[in-house]
Amino acid sequence: MAKLSSAPSSEKRPAFHLLRKLRTGLITGAADDDPSGIATYSQVGAQFGFTLGWAMLFCYPLMVAVQGVSAGIGAVTGQGIAQNLRQHYPLWLGRVAVSLLFAANFINIGADLAAMGAAFRLLLDGPQLIYVAIFGIISVVLEVFVRYRRYALFLKWLTLSLFAYVIVVFAVEVPWSEALRGVLVPQLAFDSGHAMALVAIFGTTISPYLFFWQAGQEVEELHMRRRERLAADPKAADPELARIRLDTLVGMGFSNVVALFIILATAATLHANGITQIETSAEAAEALRPIAGEFTFVVFAAGIIGTGLLAVPVLAGSAAYAVAELFQWPEGLDRAPHRAKAFYGTIAAATLGSVALSFTGLDPFRMLYWSAVVNGMLAAPLIGIMTVMALNPRIMGRLTAPWWMASLAGLTAIVMGLATLAMFLL
Repeated sequence: MAKLSSAPSSEKRPAFHLLRKLRTGLITGAADDDPSGIATYSQVGAQFGFTLGWAMLFCYPLMVAVQGVSAGIGAVTGQGIAQNLRQHYPLWLGRVAVSLLFAANFINIGADLAAMGAAFRLLLDGPQLIYVAIFGIISVVLEVFVRYRRYALFLKWLTLSLFAYVIVVFAVEVPWSEALRGVLVPQLAFDSGHAMALVAIFGTTISPYLFFWQAGQEVEELHMRRRERLAADPKAADPELARIRLDTLVGMGFSNVVALFIILATAATLHANGITQIETSAEAAEALRPIAGEFTFVVFAAGIIGTGLLAVPVLAGSAAYAVAELFQWPEGLDRAPHRAKAFYGTIAAATLGSVALSFTGLDPFRMLYWSAVVNGMLAAPLIGIMTVMALNPRIMGRLTAPWWMASLAGLTAIVMGLATLAMFLL
């Protein structure tokens, strides 16, 4: 009997160990598919059908490299991105980077909360602004008053909400031969519409707030396990660096697969039925109802709310890490609120201040546009600085970034720079 009972546990053990290794990378990747991102991917699918699906495959190695660099900086130095900027570079550089990050995150949070309120109103008719306020308050309360270990687990479970978009694809009729051709065979058209779509994909998928968040969370992991920065014991760092690589590979893969499924779902439904203009994720959900049925509509709308509950704390948290590190305030979600008042105050200000944007009547689409502009200004130079930082033995000791990661991160900085230039010229 003992042998019979031990067999299942041994079979489950590898999967259990894999899940335990998926931490900050999984949460970071899932948070990238926030309501604002859903709106972007929905618009790409609605406007261009399956033809830009290949862009998600192209983005994947670039995203892995950049997030691997940011996670490595946090784990190896025991400090976040902003703190390293402050310590090793001119103070004005850190101030500019953090100011741009906070501005972009503030606008992005407002757009995400507005999308969550609109999606909830589609499911349960009522006052959208009140829903926005409720979601904002819930996000702040959970992030401030729930201890880090439990909160990280809560965010990890929220990543399951992204499977809503996988369900949607299998609930509608997809011409798979056409879809696979769009994913595997790059189709380039040299016009402003396709160029702007690619700019939107790059800007949505590779966002600066993810750099600050993942680095900050790796520092949190060190504190929670009472470990020193990896640079202090390079010989013992290999297992943790391997865990970070696996976590990042899986997390960014999950993010890009879900984004691809959103493109496929909207291409097979909205584009196929002549609906080519979608400005918000809630509009995408509502447009699905008469085409794909009530079930698909409900799943899509519920996914917006779930991803928003995951992404808003990440956006607010990344801003708080950056601001606290810049001003050398006590910071970290593992600290009690009274031991990091300014850090948690920044989280509350970023979230509840963004709630106020919805009450001003600002167009969420315009909010997303300006968030993309600010992120575009920050992404390329920040990635470049992070790459140089990750290759610097004075900062990283003997644990500098591998050549392939640094090369891909450098390529990403060039791609993002060209995308930003295109955004201003087209």
